[in-house]
Amino acid sequence: MRAPAPEYNGVLLVDKPPEHTSHDVVARLRGILRMKRIGHAGTLDPMATGLLIVLLGKATKLSQFLMGADKEYTGTITLGATTNTQDAEGEVLETRPVPALTEADVAAAMRSMLGDQYQTPPMFSAVKIKGQPLYKAARAGEEIEREARFIRVSKFDCTRWESPRIDFVVRSTKGTYVRTLAHDLGQKLGCGAHLSALRRTFSGDFHVDQAVTLEQIQKMTPAEIEAALVPIYKAAPSVALG
Repeated sequence: MRAPAPEYNGVLLVDKPPEHTSHDVVARLRGILRMKRIGHAGTLDPMATGLLIVLLGKATKLSQFLMGADKEYTGTITLGATTNTQDAEGEVLETRPVPALTEADVAAAMRSMLGDQYQTPPMFSAVKIKGQPLYKAARAGEEIEREARFIRVSKFDCTRWESPRIDFVVRSTKGTYVRTLAHDLGQKLGCGAHLSALRRTFSGDFHVDQAVTLEQIQKMTPAEIEAALVPIYKAAPSVALG
């Protein structure tokens, strides 16, 4: 007779693999952990890797508190081509020559994008308008008017410049589309751009170095999984859950 599945309650930090949606990760964990009450605090695009905060059991009630934290990412922007999704997964819309830019030119353009601002969500996003995700309308070739959202970009640094690629680190408030930052940077530099790699390294106080992979979780014993969880009282000390 199969032993009953343990009931885990806590925050599991997962290093999301590429080509998985955040929903895919949750679905796989439901199978591995044999429990249904699982959620996450902050979606990552399928192309992106890195820190995904997964909430187990009673910790699912923490979602609204943990999603509001600032996020930090590293990644790569490729100049000279725009895409319909603003990242490497989309169809190329336009190509343009990349001018003879110096690293100082690139860094100056990135610095100009710091601070409080309003950002319009891309059409290929999960934002819902009248109950329908924008990406469904985008796939049907529709363009829908979107309301710009307030964001704050506190860091946008070039860590390596080798034309046409910019390696970067960015820190911003929740709801920021890094691929839109990449697209907008390309417009500033006059040649277009798209996001070609992205990895979330921080979310609030959590770092990807604390995370485990799905493959590691698959091999863990229940006791090891329990030990890997961040307790609810540590994840959100000011929140009392019944």
